[in-house]
Amino acid sequence: MKLRLRLALTAVAVTVPAVFALVQVEHSVRRRTTDEVIIASTMSQMQSGGRERCEAAPETWMVRSRAQRPVWEREGLPDDRGGPPPGVPSPNESRGSGPAMGVPRPGDEGPPRSSRGPLGRRLPPVNLYPFDGQFVSRNPQAPAVDDELRQGVRDDGVGVRRYSKEDGALVQDLLLRMPWDGGPCEYVLARRVEPPGSPEVGLPPLYIWGVPTLILLSAMVVALGPVVQRLRRLTEEVRASSGSRYEQPVTVNGSDEIAELARAFQQARAEIQAQLAHQQAREQTLRDFLANTTHDVMTPLTVLQGHLAAMQQRLRAGEPLESGLMLSAMSEAHYMASLVHNLGAAARLEAGAPQVQHTPVDLNALVSRVLGRHQPIARPRRIALESGVPATPTWVMGDETLLEQAVSNVVLNGIRYGREDGHVAVVLETTRQQSFTLRVIDDGPGISEEERSRILERRFRGNAARTREPQGQGLGLHIVHNVVELHGWKMTLAPSEYGGLEVAFTGPLMSPPG
Repeated sequence: MKLRLRLALTAVAVTVPAVFALVQVEHSVRRRTTDEVIIASTMSQMQSGGRERCEAAPETWMVRSRAQRPVWEREGLPDDRGGPPPGVPSPNESRGSGPAMGVPRPGDEGPPRSSRGPLGRRLPPVNLYPFDGQFVSRNPQAPAVDDELRQGVRDDGVGVRRYSKEDGALVQDLLLRMPWDGGPCEYVLARRVEPPGSPEVGLPPLYIWGVPTLILLSAMVVALGPVVQRLRRLTEEVRASSGSRYEQPVTVNGSDEIAELARAFQQARAEIQAQLAHQQAREQTLRDFLANTTHDVMTPLTVLQGHLAAMQQRLRAGEPLESGLMLSAMSEAHYMASLVHNLGAAARLEAGAPQVQHTPVDLNALVSRVLGRHQPIARPRRIALESGVPATPTWVMGDETLLEQAVSNVVLNGIRYGREDGHVAVVLETTRQQSFTLRVIDDGPGISEEERSRILERRFRGNAARTREPQGQGLGLHIVHNVVELHGWKMTLAPSEYGGLEVAFTGPLMSPPG
């Protein structure tokens, strides 16, 4: 079901009962106002001479409104027999001689012609009938007073009863207690008769409540048009954004609920774009890792296979193995191991900071492990590995695997590019300012100042390195630099006092773990 139709049906379901309730309320208010007008008019009439006339002839006293009387009676004209109206005294009669009490005199009429009910409507005819304290009327034309009216007038001073006759007319009875006790006119019954078709009988005519309802519903349906159009436009924009892999934005206009929905789509679009970008970065990292692995491992693997093939031929021929061939094969194996470690570290670093785990790390133990791992590589080159660390553990906060890989890369560079019978030293110092400095010093050929400014770039290698180790992958110091930055440390490269290179790490210490 379309939204416009749903909203229209909802409007109908809400508006029709509301209009009907308002009509009923107005109907009830109109009836109450009519009751108040009749009560006030009757009480005023009885207190301004009506009581005396009623008590003088209760058998014939009955007041009718002017609108209900015949023309000859209302205008004081003679009837068809040429005489005065029945019961009307002739000019020769004295007013005190007892005229027919059923004939009205000045002040004898019901509600005046100008009396109007609610909304300015002229009141219908009202008849007044007298009753004594036992609710008995001496007027034979008076209607009977039932228990409902009696109970009402005893409780509230006014008894009200409404009922419809068979012909559709509405008869309203108001039994009023007069402000005096005793006599044949202690109570007065005011009877009002509404003709069929009167608004008092049922609901007002269709043009009174149906037309406003139709106008209101039409206005609501027309007002819903822009809302539906905005929702359709928002739907189209969301679909277009999805079709463009969320590159196309969603328009946000206004400050209503639809605009709030559009902003929610915009936020979802931004989150999806971030997730797509992260996924693309991860895929690119994987592709780079595979490309680097394929490219960098292929050369040393080919060299190692050649050394192994040569060693196999010598063994088959019964010839002794050359020490140089064995050392070369071991060097290639160590190189591939470091290469795989570097590629894994590079992949973790490029994946982002969430991959880094910060835990307490003892730098003393880390230095010991690094030097122990590189002894088999340094020994064939006759390079001595030395260290100097504090007597107590040196604790820092960081990712132990990445930190160990960074220190290993610097030490391995010192071994690989150092001279035979050379030295590589790792010196760890602490200060009173709760900081540390870890220096890796070698006495190799060193690096020029121009090359030191670029050596931290990915895939860059100095001239000496390119000459001495053509298979180098150029990832070592680049990874070291990234690890240092990720931990918030500082890294410097400078010529060592022994002619080689000095790489220094500086960072804050942490309290020993409990």
